[in-house]
Amino acid sequence: MTGFAPKTYQSQVLESIDTYFRSCHEQRSPSLAFTATTERLWGRGLAYHPLSGFPADMPYFCLRVPTGGGKTWLAAKSVALVNTHLLHCEYSVILWLVPSKPIRDQTLRALRDRRHPYHAALRDAGPITVMDLEDAKSVTRATLDTSTAIIVATRQAFQVEDEECRKVYQSSGALMHHFEHLAAAQRDALLKDSEGAGQTTPYAPCSLANVLRLRRPFVIVDEAHNSRTELAFDMLARFRPGGVMELTATPDLERTPSNVLHSVSAAELKAEEMIKLPVVLETEPNWQQCLADAIGRRDALHQLADQERRAGAAYLRPIVLIQAEPHRSGVETLDVERVRDELIGNHRIPADEIVVATGEEKGLEKIDADHQLGIADPACPVKYVITQRALAEGWDCPFAYILVSMASLHSATAVEQLLGRVLRQPGASRRSDAALNQSYAFVVSRNFAETASALRDRLVAGAGFERREVGEFVTAARAEQARLDLDGHGGRVVVHPVPVTLSEKPDLKALSKPLRNKLSWDVRLNTLLITAPLTEEETAALTGSVRSEAAVAAIVEAAEVSRTTALEFFHTPAEVGDRFQVPQLALRWQGEFKLFDDPELLEYPWDLSLYDALPTSDELSVLSAGLQVSEGGEIDVEAGSGRVVSRFLPELQRDLGLAYQPENWSELRLAAWLCRNLPEPSLTHASKQAFVAAWLSELLGAEKLTLGRANLQKFLIRKLIEARISALRKQAVGKAFQQALFAGDAASRVAVSEVCVFDFHPQAYAPSRDYDGRFGRFDFRKHYYGRLGDFDSADEFACACWLDTQAQKGRIRHWLRNLVRREGCSFFLQKADGRFYPDFLCQLPTGVVLAVETKGADRWTAAADDRLIGGLWAELSDGRCRFVMVKDKRWDAVEALLS
Repeated sequence: MTGFAPKTYQSQVLESIDTYFRSCHEQRSPSLAFTATTERLWGRGLAYHPLSGFPADMPYFCLRVPTGGGKTWLAAKSVALVNTHLLHCEYSVILWLVPSKPIRDQTLRALRDRRHPYHAALRDAGPITVMDLEDAKSVTRATLDTSTAIIVATRQAFQVEDEECRKVYQSSGALMHHFEHLAAAQRDALLKDSEGAGQTTPYAPCSLANVLRLRRPFVIVDEAHNSRTELAFDMLARFRPGGVMELTATPDLERTPSNVLHSVSAAELKAEEMIKLPVVLETEPNWQQCLADAIGRRDALHQLADQERRAGAAYLRPIVLIQAEPHRSGVETLDVERVRDELIGNHRIPADEIVVATGEEKGLEKIDADHQLGIADPACPVKYVITQRALAEGWDCPFAYILVSMASLHSATAVEQLLGRVLRQPGASRRSDAALNQSYAFVVSRNFAETASALRDRLVAGAGFERREVGEFVTAARAEQARLDLDGHGGRVVVHPVPVTLSEKPDLKALSKPLRNKLSWDVRLNTLLITAPLTEEETAALTGSVRSEAAVAAIVEAAEVSRTTALEFFHTPAEVGDRFQVPQLALRWQGEFKLFDDPELLEYPWDLSLYDALPTSDELSVLSAGLQVSEGGEIDVEAGSGRVVSRFLPELQRDLGLAYQPENWSELRLAAWLCRNLPEPSLTHASKQAFVAAWLSELLGAEKLTLGRANLQKFLIRKLIEARISALRKQAVGKAFQQALFAGDAASRVAVSEVCVFDFHPQAYAPSRDYDGRFGRFDFRKHYYGRLGDFDSADEFACACWLDTQAQKGRIRHWLRNLVRREGCSFFLQKADGRFYPDFLCQLPTGVVLAVETKGADRWTAAADDRLIGGLWAELSDGRCRFVMVKDKRWDAVEALLS
C-alpha cells in the first residue's frame, strides 16, 4: 500500500502548510505570517486568533477537511514540514492527540505498519519512532536524539482526573538521564513541585511532562472541534509546545475561533473520487415500505456492480446501514430485533447476510476476525448492518452505500456518523455507472422537505460541508418530492402565493405551527393565502379545519397548485447539462501535444556549475542574525520600522538548539546532508553536489564561521542554498519560456488545441469563499453554476454584473467566475513563474470562449505577463478564444469582443 498517490487538493493543503511555516520565519511572527499567507493563497488576509492559555504568538493553525478527506495522511505528511521548515531541526517530538481510545489504537496500528500509507508519509521526516503514552514514560534520550518521536494519545489522557495524566507528572527513574548536564536555561524551564497536575498528584522533576517541556513538542490535534472547551487542551500549554495544528471537518469559527489556514470543500473531495455524492434521498411514512425500497435499491446497485465486474471493474458488494430505534420496555419501537425479523421473515434475507453492531452485540468485530479483508472480503456474505446509535469508531467500508433511518434524523450523532460511513470510499474509485458514484438515504418520514433539511444540517454539522454547497448534494429520488424541496434548489425558485376564496374561515389555531406559517387569512376579502407549497399531509390537516364540501374542494385544488404551477424553478446552465469547455495551452512533447502546466517541460540549459557559488553579503548577514538566535540572543525591534518582533520563535530555536545537540560532522558529511535535503529534481546529483560543496567551502573560509557553527545552522544554510538555486532556476526557465512561446517559430512548439480542453464539471465548482454581498447585491441569472465565488474587488463585482446583464440580453450564453488554485474547477494559463487564472470566462452564442481579466491602474504594469500569455492563448486558438484585460471599468473593451 505504500504506492499512495496524493490527491491534488492534498498537495495543495501541504503547500499551504509549507508556505505558512516559511512565512513564520520570514515575518518573524507566526501571527503576521498567518495573515500574510492567507492573503497570498486565498486573496484575503485572515485575522489571527491566539489560542487561550498559550503564548500569543505561537504558530497555531487549523486545516478544515470534510469527512472522507484523509486528515490522518495529511497529518503524517506534515511532520517532515514541521521539522524542516518550522522547527529547523532534524528530529522532534510530535504529540498526536485523538478523540478516543479506539481511534488511538487504530492510528497507532496504521502509523506503525510499514506497509501503510500513513507510515510511508511519516518516513519523509527520516527515522521515526511511534509510541503510545505508556511507551513514552520510559523513552530514552537516545531515541529522541536519533529519531522523530510520534506520541499518540487521547486528549482525555491529559485531564487532571485521568490516571494517565497523573503518571505524566510523576517522577520516573527511567527518565533521569534526560536531566543530566542541562544548561541553566533548560533547568529554569522545568516544572516545579507547585506546578504539577494538581495538589493531590505525586510529582518530581524527572517526569515525562518535563521531558516534553525540554523538547518543545509540536502538537497535532485530530478532530479538534471536540477539544476546544476541554481542560485537556489547556493542559497542553504546560508542555511548552512549539506549535499546534488542528485537523477537523467542523472548526469553531465563533466561540473560540480556529485559524483556518486551508479549507477543503466537499466538491473537491467529490472531484477527487474521495466521497460518493450526491446523497439521493427518499422518504416514506410506512417503515416496512421504506425498508423494502432500500432493499430494492441495494439489489439494483448490486446488479450494476456485477455487470461492471464482468467488464473488468473491481469487486463491489453494496451494503445497507440501518439505524434502528432504541429498545424501550413496554413501548413498541423499530428496534434491532424487529428490523432483523422484518429482513428475515418478510424479505427472506439469509441470516448470515445480516450483522448487528451495537454496544451489546459486536458483529463487525467478528467479521474482522473471520475474514482477512473484513466486511470488504469477497468471501464475506454481509449485505446489511443494523446498528442503533453508532458504529465502531474509525470503521470504514467503501461498500457502504445506503443509509436507512428508522429513527428521527434529529438523532444527530448517530446519523452524522452513519452518513459519514456511507459517503466515504477509502481505496475506491469512480465507477462507469453514475448510480454507483452516489450515496442513498431512506428515511421513515412523512415530510420530505423537513427531512432533506435535517439531512443537510447533518452534512454541515457532522461531515464538515459548507452550508452553501449542501443544497446540490442532497437530491430527491422522486420528482414529486423534489418539487417540495425548495432548499435543494439553492434559492433559485420563485414561490407565487395562491389565494383561495372561502365562505368560511378555517380554524387556523387547530393547525400545527409549521403549517400556520405557510398560511394567512384576509378577513376583509375572506381569502386564505397559501404562501408555500403544502404537502398532501398538510392539505389533509387544512381541509379538516373547514366544514363545507366547497371549501374542502377549493383548498385541495389550491394546494395542488401550490406545489405545481405556483413554483417557478430557475435552473443554471450546469444543471440543465450545458457543456462548458475551454481550450487550453498545449506544448508539443515527444511528438504529441500535452497540457502545458509546468515550465520544467521546456528544454533549457540548466547547469549549476556555470554559476557563482560564493555566498552573498545578504546571506552572511542572515546567518549572523540566526546565530544570535541559536545562542540565545534576540532582536527585539526591527531596524527602520521600529516594529516589535516576536520573541516566541527565537526562544523556540534556542531551546531546540539546546535539546538537540548536533553531532560533530565533517565538512563532507555536512555537504552530503545539505544535498540530500535540497529537493530539486531538475538537477543532477553531481551538479548539485558541486555547487553545495563550493558554497559551503567559501562559507567556512569566511571570518568567525567554524564548522561547528555551520553544523548548528545547517537548516538555515539549507534554506539559503535552496533559495539561491531556486532563483537561478527561475532565470533559466524564464529565458526558455520566452524562447519557446514567443520566438518566431513558437507555433511549432505550442498550440491551443482540442486535444487539451478544460471541462467544467457540473458539480465540481468549489470556491474557497462564496460571494457574500459585500460589494452589493445583484440577481445573477446567467452564471454557469448556482454558487458564485467571491470577488477580490469592487471592480470585479461590477464586471460580473455587466457580464450577466449582457448575458440576459443574449449576447453571452453563460459565464463563470473563474477560481484560483482550485484544481479540477479552475482554468489557468501557465507562465514562467506561476499560473495565470483569468477572472471570468464567458461562452458566446457562437461557441467562442472569452476570457476577461480586470486590473486596477495600480496593478496594470505588474500584469504585463498576464496580458502577454492571454494574448498568445487567443492568437493561437484560430479564433476560438478571445482575451481582454480591462482597466478602470472600460467595458467597451469587452463589448468589442462580443460580436
